[in-house]
Amino acid sequence: MRRYVVIALPYLWLVALFLIPFGIVLKIALSDIALARPPYMPQLDLSQGWAGLRDFLTALDFENFTFLTTDDLYWKAYLSSLQIAALSTAITLLVGYPIAYAMARSEPEWRPTLLMLVILPFWTSFLIRVYSWMGILSTEGVLNQFLLGIGVLSEPLQILNTNVAVYIGIVYTYLPFMILPIYAALEKMDDSLLEAAEDLGSSRLQAFWLVTLPLSRNGIIAGCFLVFIPAIGEFVIPSLLGGSQTLMIGKVLWEEFFSNRDWPVASAVAVILLLILIIPIILFQRNEQRAREADQ
Repeated sequence: MRRYVVIALPYLWLVALFLIPFGIVLKIALSDIALARPPYMPQLDLSQGWAGLRDFLTALDFENFTFLTTDDLYWKAYLSSLQIAALSTAITLLVGYPIAYAMARSEPEWRPTLLMLVILPFWTSFLIRVYSWMGILSTEGVLNQFLLGIGVLSEPLQILNTNVAVYIGIVYTYLPFMILPIYAALEKMDDSLLEAAEDLGSSRLQAFWLVTLPLSRNGIIAGCFLVFIPAIGEFVIPSLLGGSQTLMIGKVLWEEFFSNRDWPVASAVAVILLLILIIPIILFQRNEQRAREADQ
């Protein structure tokens, strides 16, 4: 009985915090916009019994999903979000892997300190950190003033309110999510494997390519998924750093909900976004399962 209770707890958590909210969003996505509170129809009236339930179900339709296919804004926002998330993930990997490698190869007494420095940004509010980048990247910001002061630039660069600022914000924000799984994979690697590769005639670069990189593959995959999945639906960073020219589905979703007050269309956008995210989530879970089976 205790085993069933323990197993039931995460399922109840998923039902309460995922399936039920998803069902509500899906129901709104199948509704129609209305000048009411809440701003969609139909509403379920249980006082009418089965007749009310039948009328409620027959009034639901897929018009909002059809509308998303007719407007270029939405599919362009999905493609732009996928592109920005993929490129940001690649940049984060290029930046994060050397950091994780240096941490794993450092002296054991220094590793807790280095690990704390990676986690340290989480001690500050996410919103404050994004706002600080607005001050750094603006035309009168710290970065432009520094480059002008040393003579590298003759006039300020326009970085804020561009996609470059969005990439910087995403890479900075999600860099720890890339570093930590790669560091965990590299830290438990047996150094004798590198020594054996060098004894067999491999150079350090060849030993890294043939031994270190394959053994850190699970950490790389986990880090890429941990960055790519939340970056697709990112809203705060493109809104504050990207400006009006940056097109991401998170911004479109927010504008439909709060600016246009078109809850049914916004819910349809959210449902499709979730369906897109299910694919990398399933791949991530399969990779984690393979990693656990390999460790056993």
